[in-house]
Amino acid sequence: MKDFEFQTAATIDEAVSLLAAGGARAKVLTGGTDLIVQLREGLREADLVVDIKKIPELMQLEYSAAGGLRLGAAVPCYRIYGDAQVAAAYPALADAARIIGGWQIQSRASVGGNLCNSSPAADSIPALIAYAVRCHLAGPQGRRVVDAAEFCTGPGKNVLSRGEILTTLEFPPSKEMSGAAYERFIPRNEMDIAVVGAASWVQLNRAGDTVEQARVALAAVGPTPLVVSAAAEWLSGKPATAESFAKAGEMATQAARPIDDKRGTVAYRKHLAGVLTRRTLARAVDRARGIAPTH
Repeated sequence: MKDFEFQTAATIDEAVSLLAAGGARAKVLTGGTDLIVQLREGLREADLVVDIKKIPELMQLEYSAAGGLRLGAAVPCYRIYGDAQVAAAYPALADAARIIGGWQIQSRASVGGNLCNSSPAADSIPALIAYAVRCHLAGPQGRRVVDAAEFCTGPGKNVLSRGEILTTLEFPPSKEMSGAAYERFIPRNEMDIAVVGAASWVQLNRAGDTVEQARVALAAVGPTPLVVSAAAEWLSGKPATAESFAKAGEMATQAARPIDDKRGTVAYRKHLAGVLTRRTLARAVDRARGIAPTH
C-alpha cells in the first residue's frame, strides 16, 4: 500500500472542503471495508483519505412510523438489523445488512459505503431501490437529492462529483399491508459476492389478495443494479399468487443483462434472476400479510 495523508472530518463542510482540495486522489473512509482492501491491492490509489465517521449527521439512525427512516451514510450494518423497529419496518434492508460480510465486517461496514462503492453485485442497493430511497448528497456546490435507482452509473461508478459525499439515506414510511425481501445466491459461504441478488417490495390491498404496487431490483446481472420496471408495472392490480410471481420472474429473466465470469454463466444468472424474483415476491407478500418473520 502506498503512503497517503489521513484526515478526520468533524463536520460535513469540513469533509467537503478537504475532498475538494484533495482532488481526484482524495477518498472517503466510512467503514473502510472496501477502500482499505482496494488501496492495499492497488485497485485504487489515494493521496488523501478523509474519515467521516465522526460527523454526527452521518452516524444518525432516526426512525418513526410516521416519518420513516433517516439513515446516516456511515451507520454500521449491525445497528440496522439490531434495531427491532427498523428491522420490522424495513425487512429487506435488514436482510441485506445481515449478509454484508461477517459480523466483524458489519461492525464497520455501512449501507452508505456499500452504495458509494457501487458494485453491480452490492447486496444493499437492490433493497434501497425497492424502498424508493432518496440519497442526500453534499458537495462544493451545495446539497442535492438523488433517487437510489439513479445513483450508480457503471461498475464502481456513481453520480458523486469531486468533493461530494453521501450524507443520508431517506426511507419513506412503511405502509400497512406492505412488505419487502432481499435474497442472494452464492455457491458457498466463502464466496461473499452475489452470483445474483434480488429485492422485491409490494403494497397489497386491504384484503391482502391483490398487488396494488410493486418494485423489483436485481444485483449482479448488469453493469449497475437493475430496476425491473416491466415486472413492477405488470404486477399492479394482479392477484398476489404464485402464478403472478412466476410471470414477474420471467420478466426479470428477460430484463437481466449478465456476463459470463467465474461466478456464473449468462444463462445461469438469468435463470437465477427469475427464481430469486419469485422467491422475494412471495416472501414480501407473506411479510405484508404478517404471516412470516422479518428474518
